[in-house]
Amino acid sequence: MAILAFDYGKTWIGIAVAEPRHGTATPLTTARAKRGRPHWATIDTIVAQWEPMTLVVGLPLNMDDTESEMSAASRRFGRALNKRYGIQVQFADERLSSFEAIDRNRGQKTSNHAMAASIIAETWLGTQQDSQAD
Repeated sequence: MAILAFDYGKTWIGIAVAEPRHGTATPLTTARAKRGRPHWATIDTIVAQWEPMTLVVGLPLNMDDTESEMSAASRRFGRALNKRYGIQVQFADERLSSFEAIDRNRGQKTSNHAMAASIIAETWLGTQQDSQAD
């Protein structure tokens, strides 16, 4: 069963798919957002295509682990996803994912936002494996 991960932003929302059995994540696309409001038609199509069991939203925390205004916006987006699709939403720490996405993307044509969503998915998969090992 697939997992979709989202890098939420006020203008762009990166989307990636993750396969828990293999521990891999792949950038898919970027959806537009207008002043924080997602272009739901794009997300609707992807959710229908992948039929995910879980949705993961990146949570932008400050370096001191406190939440920011964008953290609150990401949580609102996660609640909207849950309400719209009835699928469990979880959050993953996305600190520095944008910087890592830019670094990984050098010489590639993948959107930095979709790459960041892929990194968020990998982070979440890693926390799931860590919790299963405990």
